[in-house]
Amino acid sequence: MSLATVSRRLALAACASAALLATPAFAQTPIKFQLDWRFEGPAALFLASAAKGYYKAAGLDVTIDAGNGSGGTVTRVASGTYDMGFADMAALMEFHANNPDAANKPVAVMMVYNNTPAAVLALKKSGIKGPADLNGKKLGAPVFDAGRRGFPIFAKANNVTAVNWVSMDPPLRETMLAKGEVDAITGFGFTSLLNLEARGVKAEDVVMLPYPQYGVKLYGNVIIATPKMLKENPQAVKAFLSAFLKGAKEVMANPDPAIDYVKARDGIINVDLEKRRLRMAIDAVVASPDARSEGFGVVVPGRLSLMASQVSDAFNTKTRVDPAAVWTDSVLPAKAELNILPPAKK
Repeated sequence: MSLATVSRRLALAACASAALLATPAFAQTPIKFQLDWRFEGPAALFLASAAKGYYKAAGLDVTIDAGNGSGGTVTRVASGTYDMGFADMAALMEFHANNPDAANKPVAVMMVYNNTPAAVLALKKSGIKGPADLNGKKLGAPVFDAGRRGFPIFAKANNVTAVNWVSMDPPLRETMLAKGEVDAITGFGFTSLLNLEARGVKAEDVVMLPYPQYGVKLYGNVIIATPKMLKENPQAVKAFLSAFLKGAKEVMANPDPAIDYVKARDGIINVDLEKRRLRMAIDAVVASPDARSEGFGVVVPGRLSLMASQVSDAFNTKTRVDPAAVWTDSVLPAKAELNILPPAKK
């Protein structure tokens, strides 16, 4: 055997060894992930890591699907249809408390929306200026809307004693407000405000009462995972979170180009509108003052316990919410990795 042949074989062997060392133990672990809602601006936080190959580089084969509400996402993760998802913490708590014997109750593994995006919106011409003006008014929202479900907490914090609810499908909510068929609506602020604008209502003609600004310190959306995955492959969950952080940090540093990832999944979106929606979401609930003081991705135990008690009361759950059962920090990446929030705006 010639010296050249030996050298070539040694080189090939070295390359093969390097490839094996570079391959994570959970290489190409499939993860089915469901969002809370349609492919809109905030979805870019998750889609960026898929488009840039960060999930794949972490040894994961991630598929991301649109959702139709947090309650549905929690249910589908609980059923095993999805391995992970993005859902409202209150919806997760409600599922736990109403299904105490369920074998596969999803668990929150990372806080993304440190504050609930829920808000009450009304038109200025209605005369509604603050929570006190809601008494006796007609409010509209889908029955599963997070703002509607959490409204008793908002009402208690602001001495709102009685309102009349009108139920409708999500596409009709802002239309009915614009037409004056309801006095106010509940919804995610960055969704309903822009939907009203799309229906011809000027932003300056809208009154918005964000829950966090009116005494409601509920957490918003979290990344959830199945107990089965947490038990059998916690490293895959942690790898997903690390990959997500890389993409989300880049999106928050430069939001507008990230809408291209959303348009790739839904070609009919209004690009300019979704750029605004993403920026609003980042400012209001992801990089909020509370997130900056508490840290991205984590929860404060006392605040979580208070929310568990409030949700138990407001949602009239079968059992009390156990805050220790709905959250784990066991797979959170290191603190340095969680440092993804952009500099505060001056």
